[in-house]
Amino acid sequence: METVEIKAFVPARDFDLSKAFYTDLGFEVAFSDDSLAYLKAGECAFLLQRFHVKEHAENFMMHMLVADVDAWWRHVDATGLAEKYGVRALPPQDQPWAIRDFVLFDPTGVMWRIGTNIDRNAVESLP
Repeated sequence: METVEIKAFVPARDFDLSKAFYTDLGFEVAFSDDSLAYLKAGECAFLLQRFHVKEHAENFMMHMLVADVDAWWRHVDATGLAEKYGVRALPPQDQPWAIRDFVLFDPTGVMWRIGTNIDRNAVESLP
């Protein structure tokens, strides 16, 4: 019972705008047609779908573990991604669950937590 991959279907209110957002974030569009796009960054991938139900989209969350969260944040900040797409982005912070992450919302309202594992002992010593 070997597994190979699991991918989420991420909703998009404006499919073309969302594809542009994810490309600017650092994903590559490996495949796209009129209703579905396969987006990849390294070994991480998801399917962007031309589908939108407000309540679903605004409660949809993704988590991506990266090697260097601060490098990803610098990219988001330097490219003005939040301003360009009118979305919210909150800078990285160390979390009590031993991840340093930042929060980024896409143009549909999907929340992403992008983070790096950190030493649990260092987190436990935080005030």
